[in-house]
Amino acid sequence: MKPTPTFQRTALLVALSLIAIAMGVFTGSLGWEWGMDWHDPIVQDIRLPRTVGAWLAGALLGLAGALAQGLFRNPLADPYLLGSASGASLGVAVALSVGIWGGSNFAEMSDAMQWSLRLGLTGMAFVGAWLAVLLTLLLAKGVEHTLRLLLAGVVVGVVLGALTSLLTLVSPQILPAMQSFLLGNTSMLGSQSCVLMLMVLLLCALLSWLFSPLLDGLRLGETTARSLGLRVVPLRILLLAVMGLATATAVAQTGLIAFVGLVAPHLVKARFAGRSASLLVLSSLMGGVLLTTADVLARGMWAPQELPVGVLTGVLGGSYLLWRIHAAQNEASSV
Repeated sequence: MKPTPTFQRTALLVALSLIAIAMGVFTGSLGWEWGMDWHDPIVQDIRLPRTVGAWLAGALLGLAGALAQGLFRNPLADPYLLGSASGASLGVAVALSVGIWGGSNFAEMSDAMQWSLRLGLTGMAFVGAWLAVLLTLLLAKGVEHTLRLLLAGVVVGVVLGALTSLLTLVSPQILPAMQSFLLGNTSMLGSQSCVLMLMVLLLCALLSWLFSPLLDGLRLGETTARSLGLRVVPLRILLLAVMGLATATAVAQTGLIAFVGLVAPHLVKARFAGRSASLLVLSSLMGGVLLTTADVLARGMWAPQELPVGVLTGVLGGSYLLWRIHAAQNEASSV
């Protein structure tokens, strides 16, 4: 029996994920170091959790990006569209300024303290992201008008970003942590981060899979979706909550990673056109591959100097989108 295209692409992305994770394990402070012992404490305690964590964060962003593009029927939609990234940043800034971290060295904390910190930052990031989404919905007066919703998201993002900058100015002690957060960084990822992101990813993937028929219906228009018996408004709100949770969890652990949530669905759609449930899974896998590969390059290209992974994804993702725009213009002019 011949494998289906969905199975073939899923198997390919799983294989690429394993290759990227293996490369991450063999990438250290001195660059690529082949032949490392998998039982080495450096591998087990630092490199492997960091690499797996990067994959999980990328998978969360890829899933959130596919949800955003499906909900708004806009190929330029990304997980940060409704101000969720700015809200998450403000939540983390508030958490740091009121002393959740307490200025302690993270590596010297006990496991219980590390768990408390990660849950506290993730919780504040989620609260900030979801409040930003709620504020966007309030300004847009619901989810019925897509254009008004997108414009409200832009406004909310700018305002909350300004508040984050103001809070950083008032509390300069949080500036180093916030700088690393805003540039995107995977160096703080550990086993606790992996467990937390894995649980959130499984929950978000399950909910997205169950309610993916809404995305299929929205491809045909909201009127058609309602005629098919889909409860568009409550299901859209639920999927927005899922998108906010996935985005906030990834942002809380790695900071602001640019373009992964936007590019991953594009790469999938360029090769595959199927049901939304399959697109969500493939976009999540693609996001994991992209962020893990970018993290490996950020660590190994200029070793021992390490680049912020968010900067690298921004450069590569922006270059890819410029190339796609140029290619689309050439196709349009040749017709």
